Amino acid sequence: VVITMLATPDAVSEVADAIAPELRPGTYWAEMSTIGPDAVRQLAARLGDGVTLVDAPVMGSTDKAEAGELGILAGGDADRIEGVLAHLGTVTRTGAPGSGAALKLVVNTAVIGGVGLVAEAMALADALGLPEDVAKGALAAGPLGGAVARAFAQGVHFGSDLAVKDIALATETTELPAMEAVLGHFKQAAADPSLVHEDIARAVTRIRER
Repeated sequence: VVITMLATPDAVSEVADAIAPELRPGTYWAEMSTIGPDAVRQLAARLGDGVTLVDAPVMGSTDKAEAGELGILAGGDADRIEGVLAHLGTVTRTGAPGSGAALKLVVNTAVIGGVGLVAEAMALADALGLPEDVAKGALAAGPLGGAVARAFAQGVHFGSDLAVKDIALATETTELPAMEAVLGHFKQAAADPSLVHEDIARAVTRIRER
């Protein structure tokens, strides 16, 4: 079993250049990066006979990884390696090859979009002179409660540069006007050297200050 979890499609492709020719029949490659289904299909096409690619991107940040509590979205023939993946967290079988990568884009789009929406709602609260704790508490008690928690999370890490990569993958797939606006927010955060690799919660402050 080979496991990779890298930052970008280009990084995965570079690693594939080195290892794909060396994989023997019977090898399973669990590709756990967030690279989208197109990149997964391209990667699978590069593998030799008898080598099985499983797209298994994860939900959860460094805290979940450290605790072995990641959510693993496994697409393709994962029967033989589900026990290995289960050491890292809870495995959800998503269907055909590429479906794990596809579902991960859907999940990340909702999460990042929710964080951007909460940031704009808090910017409106600031403009209206509402106390932060009052506005945050009201939002947390409503349907955006999960997004509020993520927008103000501490002790986790998902960089603004990675958010830009994921939103770009989503908006290249289909027309998503709201996410195009969110992409603009996080591009500005990623352009700031002090925020580019910081958690997306840091970008919330920048959005509120604009």
